[in-house]
Amino acid sequence: MNATDRTPADLLRSALAEDPARPLVTFYDDATGERVELSVATFANWVAKTANLLQDDLGAEPGDRLALLLPAHWQTAVWLLACSSVGVLVDVGGAAADADLVVSGPDSLDAALDCSGERVALALRPLGGRFPQPPAGFVDYAVEVPSQGDRFAPYAPVDPQAPALAVGGTELTGAEVVRHALSDAAELGIDGGARLLSARSYETWEGLSSGLFAPLAAGGSVVLCRNIEQLAEGGLEKRVESERVTVTVA
Repeated sequence: MNATDRTPADLLRSALAEDPARPLVTFYDDATGERVELSVATFANWVAKTANLLQDDLGAEPGDRLALLLPAHWQTAVWLLACSSVGVLVDVGGAAADADLVVSGPDSLDAALDCSGERVALALRPLGGRFPQPPAGFVDYAVEVPSQGDRFAPYAPVDPQAPALAVGGTELTGAEVVRHALSDAAELGIDGGARLLSARSYETWEGLSSGLFAPLAAGGSVVLCRNIEQLAEGGLEKRVESERVTVTVA
């Protein structure tokens, strides 16, 4: 990171300027066999497209609250950084009824209907695939995001001291997210080039930090594993070796 990085979106911009080709997020779903690897450049492109969708098509503004009802997934990581780019407070697992807009996976659509604002649904299918039949009352993310612009500029500057993330009953500003991520990276022993494997849920700060923010802040990368309990015996050890993992948290 640079000394001027004060929000998660700033961290991503610095990573992109430093080495756009290096891996940033490698995602496994051991229930489906899916593996996706995103370089800094590819991840940043998804973030830019999602931020444009959020700002232009969904009308989100700084200070709006977005309920994020998604599991630990590479597309969830994209939404976290897109919200930071726009200045939207992202409430992980938050009540849809209290949010200005909601982003839902296929397992939380009923709860997401409580939101009176814009609703976005993600199928969470391999390669970012769309729903076979779009759910009623929702925008299908996979349909709308490909046509969005590859570069993003916020209409209003993002305030690093404004609330940016709510998780587990705690709200953090963008600057606090960055500070906590750097502290966690030091505690975990992550530095530039480190590969951290995380099987933690995104429902807690610890899961969000190890699964995205700490590796991003430290110049490392994350191997994000969902449904890791379905790995065959010895599978984790093989993954650690094949992915050149340097730190593992479960």
